[in-house]
Amino acid sequence: MNEQVRDNESDSQQAAVIPVRRTDTQAIQVCLIRRKNSAKWGVPKGYIEHGDGKQAALDEAYEEAGLSGQLIGESIGTYDYKKGDVTLTVIVFVMEVLEEQTVWREKKWRERQWYSLEEVGERLKDHPVWPLFNRIRRVL
Repeated sequence: MNEQVRDNESDSQQAAVIPVRRTDTQAIQVCLIRRKNSAKWGVPKGYIEHGDGKQAALDEAYEEAGLSGQLIGESIGTYDYKKGDVTLTVIVFVMEVLEEQTVWREKKWRERQWYSLEEVGERLKDHPVWPLFNRIRRVL
């Protein structure tokens, strides 16, 4: 993999969201998703349409994970990844989850699971978004 983490947002073709919530004990949890036939976990992500990365991130959280909420601050950065022969740049946001649907658009193909920040590290250590996770605490 040839990933690169940056703070530059202008060339982003995709948007991703890291959905977070606080437990009753105020611990932070992160929601990860995966295709039901895959062992790899990730975060909701998709193409930016109409040039609005923030709205794309919110839309992907709802479509892929059945989660809605509000973005916390601005982007925490971007990363690049290869999809076939194309290198895509992804802008990443953190979203405070306010509502969790029991049925959502892609539930048939995807599952979601809440994890502590420590558990997330184990599941995303090889994912290109992982280097941005140390920036989550800055926005919470």
